[in-house]
Amino acid sequence: MNKVIDIEERIPTLRERRRKRTNRKFAALLLIFLILLAVLLYSQSKYSKIQNISINGAALFEPEYYQKASGLETEDSMWSFTEKSIEQQLASLEWVKEVSVTKEWLTDVELVIEEHEPIGYLDLGNTYQLVLENGFAMEKAVSVIDGPIFSNFENEKMREQLVLQLADTSPEVYNLISQVILEQGDRETAFVTVYMNDGNEVKAILSTLAEKLAYYPSVIAQLPKGQKGVVDMEVGIFFRSYEDMYGPPREVNVEDESAAE
Repeated sequence: MNKVIDIEERIPTLRERRRKRTNRKFAALLLIFLILLAVLLYSQSKYSKIQNISINGAALFEPEYYQKASGLETEDSMWSFTEKSIEQQLASLEWVKEVSVTKEWLTDVELVIEEHEPIGYLDLGNTYQLVLENGFAMEKAVSVIDGPIFSNFENEKMREQLVLQLADTSPEVYNLISQVILEQGDRETAFVTVYMNDGNEVKAILSTLAEKLAYYPSVIAQLPKGQKGVVDMEVGIFFRSYEDMYGPPREVNVEDESAAE
């Protein structure tokens, strides 16, 4: 026998279910409203704006330069930019190797700059330009020379080949280099003269410079103490002292010359 359920007995249950659904909808709408209100209030408050921009790793230029190049300013909205867009903008600078941009907390932005390392100075006759490890010569005034000087390397391709060779040179030998002069030839047969801080001179081919300079310490170690000269590394490795080339040093009596005047 089928049980008959009175509809009137079910009405309170249906009403309760309907009331709960209505309450849930109202709670959801209220939550959405509160979230939108919080977002609106946040966007109008100082906590949505950049309060501090920190820049780390800058050496070739002042931090202020990189901030200006990034386009970021304090009081800008924290949400008016993406980290990726600022990274790409700064990485387009020739002297910048890598950039990391991070939004910190609610109001801070940190820029970490990794610059290309300086490797020498391009001799332009009456001035010098700083040359970086990627071969780029910076158009910036140089007040102090504290690295090797590169002469006749105005051609960018030749300069890039030189810095690649120097990058493969051991620090021990690189620190001895005073000047590199491009003599003649094309990219494959270009000759260079390298003046060393220890008083010697090296003749080499640019394309094999790093390979040949690796032998320099052992060559110098075999020379008599105090002997200086030219190490020819263009084909084999030969040494010729300045005394053999130009004769023994001539003594000059300064007092006699002064009296003659």
